[in-house]
Amino acid sequence: METNTQELNSVQNARKRMISLLAKATRQELETELLTLDATPSHDVVRGPETGLVMVRGKIGGGGAPFNLGEATVSRATIQLASGEVGHGQVLGTDGRKALLAALFDALGQEERHASSVAAFVDRVEARISNEDRKRAEQTAATRVDFFTMVRGDD
Repeated sequence: METNTQELNSVQNARKRMISLLAKATRQELETELLTLDATPSHDVVRGPETGLVMVRGKIGGGGAPFNLGEATVSRATIQLASGEVGHGQVLGTDGRKALLAALFDALGQEERHASSVAAFVDRVEARISNEDRKRAEQTAATRVDFFTMVRGDD
């Protein structure tokens, strides 16, 4: 029983990672990858795309008391493939097409025939994001100034 729970948690964590990275993919990346498929899979739009607001919460010092930071615009969509898999897409901003594409890739990632190609695509998106983060960190480090105070003796 515990093995089944561990397997379920592993699958859920992998899907969370995939949905998160699909939200961070650019619309161009999603559309280009969709073209590499044989044909756009037959699907129905279950919900959306719709745009709304979500409350962004923060914590003082990263671990203190939570507070409402403000609102962020998000778009979401849900689709169902003809084979039955349901995909969800949520993205920051008002790009409903991007939310639909993310939902489509989420559903395709659950389909056995496309799972490996979607996983490879998600890995490429993750590599691009990591590379951008590394470059940003290097640029920031190049402008870093270290301040120090010299202790003077009592006068």
